[in-house]
Amino acid sequence: MKSKIGIVIAREFKERVRKKSFIISTILMPVFMIAMMAVPSLMLMFSKGEKKEIAVVDNSGFIADKLVSSDEISYFVFDHDVDSARKMGDIYGILHIGDSILTNSSDIRLYANDAPSINVDEDISHQVSKIIENEKLKAYNIHDLDQILDEVKTEVSLRTFDNSDEGSSTSSLLSYIVGLIFSLLLYMFILLYGNMVMNSIIEEKTNRVLELMVSSIKPAQLMLGKIIGVGLVATVQILIWGVLIALASGLLIPALMPANVAADVAAINADPTAAISSNVDMVQALALFGNVGQIIHIFVIALLYLVGGFLFYAAIFVAIGAAVDNVQDASQFTGIAMFPIMAGLIISMSIANSPNSGLAFWTSMIPFTSPMVMMSRIAYNVPSWEVAVSLVVLFVSILAMIWMAAKVYRVGIFMYGKKPSLKEIVRWMKYK
Repeated sequence: MKSKIGIVIAREFKERVRKKSFIISTILMPVFMIAMMAVPSLMLMFSKGEKKEIAVVDNSGFIADKLVSSDEISYFVFDHDVDSARKMGDIYGILHIGDSILTNSSDIRLYANDAPSINVDEDISHQVSKIIENEKLKAYNIHDLDQILDEVKTEVSLRTFDNSDEGSSTSSLLSYIVGLIFSLLLYMFILLYGNMVMNSIIEEKTNRVLELMVSSIKPAQLMLGKIIGVGLVATVQILIWGVLIALASGLLIPALMPANVAADVAAINADPTAAISSNVDMVQALALFGNVGQIIHIFVIALLYLVGGFLFYAAIFVAIGAAVDNVQDASQFTGIAMFPIMAGLIISMSIANSPNSGLAFWTSMIPFTSPMVMMSRIAYNVPSWEVAVSLVVLFVSILAMIWMAAKVYRVGIFMYGKKPSLKEIVRWMKYK
């Protein structure tokens, strides 16, 4: 029996690992993800166009001379009326400030001779707002008001710590991003490889290959071989990704960090309460991604939920593939199967508001949603017993789901020409 299942596993594994799509997605995807991180910076670098000139017609008399030009925008005072200014076609636009701007904040208009720019709108709104605020504060006759405001201006960088003996440093933003990335990763893998198993069964059933195969191997053995074979492909892929990311975190990230940032990272790694001068969220992110041990810990848990989530949903997709004759007929049932997956992903996105709420706890225990939800909670230092219970419930549920799928598979692979109803599929499970 083991040798027969082993043959099926080896066939399914080798067939998919040798495909170009697997090699490309496994090797190039991490490179692509790193490149995508640099895209926003590159876009900002190359999207800067020519310097925009804006003529300012200021009827209020106190704003135009206070507008500060930048590398992208140049303001100059235009002493004539708006109609004359609007006839100029060799500038970006005309800013008209009304005489009632101090009491009517909407008495300001921009006439653009070129395509509107969000950056210009934001710069004008921000500067004019600050100028008006300072002008209103002058009515209180406070000496050196600008200097006082600059001196009292303070930005608080809140650092949070786990209230336990370890006292480890945490970051709500970083935890949310890490949890969401892993939830999306599991969502993608479960759907991708679950559908892969289903489509393989539908194809073999359509070509009548299964009828020949079951003459030398039991349907349950064939089904298990397919599930395990495809599951190994997913496992190998995420292991390769984990190794590449661990290498990057251990070698690449420390080499690219500036000296002052590297010192701050080393400081909070040694003592989470240490004072740092760099941006808190950035330092905590680099400390996490530069900690190979922590990266491996997260990937091990992710791997367990990937394997568990895949086996659970693969059994469902196997039953769907065996019950229908083509992909079109399968769409009705896959929609039902995808609903809890989508629900788990949606709940994962809302975890940041309350990672230990009742909804978060119970959906991380229910096997239909636990892979995605628990991975989004894991970055919030979830108690180990919750993770253990969630995994036990998930893997016990896998045994029950595979048993039911085997019942459907045994009957469904010999059914042709009719799309069964859910009631009929349930009846197949009762056959001895």
